[in-house]
Amino acid sequence: MNSPAPKSQAAVSPPQEQDTLYAVRQKVYMRAVSGIFATWRWALVWITQIIFYGLPWLMWNDRQAVLLHLTERKFYIFGWVFWPQDVFFLAILLIISAYGLFFFTAIAGRLWCGYACPQTVYTEIFMWIEQKIEGDRNKRMKLDKAPMGPRKIAIKAAKYGAWGAVALWTGFTFVAYFSPLEELLKSASTLAFGPWELFWILFYGGFTYLFAGVMREQVCKYMCPYARFQAVMFDPDTLVITYDESRGEPRGARKKGVDPKAVSKGDCVDCGICVQVCPTGIDIRQGLQYECIGCAACIDACDQVMDKMEYPRGLIRYSTENAIKKGWGSKEILVHVFRPRTLIYATVLVIISLAFVWGLATRDPLRVDVMRDRMSLAREVEGGMIENVYRLQVMNMTERPRTFVFEATGLEGVRIANNQPIEVGAASTQSVNMQVLVPYDAGKPGANEVFFVVYPEDEPGLKLREKTTFLFPR
Repeated sequence: MNSPAPKSQAAVSPPQEQDTLYAVRQKVYMRAVSGIFATWRWALVWITQIIFYGLPWLMWNDRQAVLLHLTERKFYIFGWVFWPQDVFFLAILLIISAYGLFFFTAIAGRLWCGYACPQTVYTEIFMWIEQKIEGDRNKRMKLDKAPMGPRKIAIKAAKYGAWGAVALWTGFTFVAYFSPLEELLKSASTLAFGPWELFWILFYGGFTYLFAGVMREQVCKYMCPYARFQAVMFDPDTLVITYDESRGEPRGARKKGVDPKAVSKGDCVDCGICVQVCPTGIDIRQGLQYECIGCAACIDACDQVMDKMEYPRGLIRYSTENAIKKGWGSKEILVHVFRPRTLIYATVLVIISLAFVWGLATRDPLRVDVMRDRMSLAREVEGGMIENVYRLQVMNMTERPRTFVFEATGLEGVRIANNQPIEVGAASTQSVNMQVLVPYDAGKPGANEVFFVVYPEDEPGLKLREKTTFLFPR
């Protein structure tokens, strides 16, 4: 009889742990915190949202103060009207924003992320709603573990409904920057939005709900590119949120008022509150991590614990790598904040900002595009004159109707046939055909330079000179 076959190695070997590509998300139940940095965060929430939600309702010259009117291809920003040809100003504004980000990051890390980033701002708003409806951290954790029932359904429905209302209003406000608010309100009263308006209200509102209500810290940890390249902009003199390990370790629990040295401990009581208040759920005591958004909630929380324990504040604080290593005080830190790197950023930022302001201040309120009519050849007309036909597009960049006068110069005897002033409406364009006449012997065969001079009738000193070519028959 044959002996039984041996069991396979897989059958007798112990089960192996399987590595996973993605870590399972542990939901972050953020604990409410108060303090100076929490006050600053909420101040920025109020400021940014008053501006965002309020600007579409602000009127200027009988229109919205800020309206990026895509249909008309005009951007109205208070007293300025920008056209597609003004994209240069947008480019400069983006450069200023980039240098501003570099400058503030080199000085104090992720200030933008911690205080003014829309993801941070709306997460704060959505979490405030959650706390008001579901309760504090312990109540929220208990509610999520409880079996589904009428009470839980009602609480969750109220929270999600409030989130949805805020998200939809946010999407509506966003679209109001690109489509006149008055028209949107009329559409909302009949639910007759245009297709692109409805799409962007739902799209922007839906992503506000998804990012601030559902994904939260995952956006900062996995989707935001800034978290990945922030280390490139840091150096040993950058102010970052830091745990003073030399003062805090070894950590451990003890009674209030006990001298840490008497129990061979550091100042950290290992309460874990700094982790509980962190919106991304990290432990700052493990050192600076890319997930840290610089909100300083852990500083507020730790300072409160230090107050209760009757220890000095600042176990977790804004400091620099060099300051921690060398024991610098605030004076030495401040001196190293203004180092060559930050001074260069500041200088470039100031120069570009001044150039931007100067460009806006000296921006011409008139623009003229001259195009020679290629369908109409140069021809000889009565009186021994040569005629060329041009098409002029006049852009009145002010918000009042203006009458413009036209002249032609550059060749002897040049004139515009049937020359009449032309009225152009407020913040609008008008095209006009003009026949330019030049004596036959005033130029050479081929191309000759001529100039159109355009100026408003009520302001003759404001003259715009545009060059073009005048063709003589060969």
